Amino acid sequence: MDFDLSEDQLAIRDAIQKICAQFPAEYWLDRDNDGRFPEEFVTAITAGGWLGIAMPEEHGGAGLGITEAAILTHTIARSGAGFSGASSVHLNLFGPHPIVVFGTEAQKSRFLPRLIKGKDRACFGVTEPDAGLNTTRLKTMAMRRGDHYVVNGRKLWTTTAQTANKILLIARTSPLDGDVPPAKGLSLFYTDLDPERIEVREIPKMGRKAVDSNALFIDDLIVPVEDRIGEEGQGWKCLLHGLNPERILVAAEAVGLGQAALERAATYARERVVFDRPIGRNQAIQHPLAVNWMELEAAYTMMLKAATLYDRGKPCGREANTAKYLAAEAGLSACQRAVLTHGGMGYAKEFHVERYLREMQIPVIAPVSQELVKSFIAEQALGQEKSY
Repeated sequence: MDFDLSEDQLAIRDAIQKICAQFPAEYWLDRDNDGRFPEEFVTAITAGGWLGIAMPEEHGGAGLGITEAAILTHTIARSGAGFSGASSVHLNLFGPHPIVVFGTEAQKSRFLPRLIKGKDRACFGVTEPDAGLNTTRLKTMAMRRGDHYVVNGRKLWTTTAQTANKILLIARTSPLDGDVPPAKGLSLFYTDLDPERIEVREIPKMGRKAVDSNALFIDDLIVPVEDRIGEEGQGWKCLLHGLNPERILVAAEAVGLGQAALERAATYARERVVFDRPIGRNQAIQHPLAVNWMELEAAYTMMLKAATLYDRGKPCGREANTAKYLAAEAGLSACQRAVLTHGGMGYAKEFHVERYLREMQIPVIAPVSQELVKSFIAEQALGQEKSY
């Protein structure tokens, strides 16, 4: 395996770094304080055509892979933008993948170019209050009425719904108590987010204030049949094609943010003088930072392995979940250590690391819990009985 990035991949990283340099740490601190969506940043990323990095060339994309998309999000997070920056474009990188794989040519032509050009912005309606990670038990219903469906239900933790005009929505087209197995009773739709039919309520939260998370209340939303992606009842199968890429991108972002925190900690350790010597001369400061570096590098390597397997069309569920797990653990440890290295000033917003620590809780919890990853690996890699 070649661990060096290609010239094209290095060019992607360099181009994204130049964009991120226009948005320094103070910009993201301001967004964390005022909660305003980073519209200027998203506009800059969109203007470069980067939203289409993993979408087909015939529809205006670059036709590259999840590896290149991961390089993009890793670079954004590592710049200090963290999950506030990465999450503002995250969904539009991997979310439309079911359209690419299962959409008709007419759907691809209708949906993808507008996403790539930033004319449409999508959110992801999957999680529900009573289902959590048990996606096959979703209750939101889409009832067929001739040439359209009528959708009613609730969604939770839907990101960017405040500014989105489209929604990738999974809903039940066969009742849970019917004869159809739960996993085959779901259908996937990509349709208009109609504010007259979908009430969007923002959820105040710990971190990433600038990128909204929401509860959605769906009341008689009309969805044309031509907005269904794939066959009716195949929504879970379609959705699965986006899950591994999501885990890979989240892993890339967690590593990037952890590296940003580690860089700030290492700089502070070199510059902070106590008892007439830099604190970084003390092994009690050095050693934990060294461990953080090693853990982040290991997680980054697993992330690249998962992305490479995915782009080659090979199974990567174990690797994608492992990358997400290792990156979240390594990133969280690095952010905690960055705060501790700064001492009292680590608690101050002006040094940024407390914001990093708050944002790093996201990959620990989502898109799948660390505990469920362990259960998945025990079953899939070690042959243990399913425990969930």
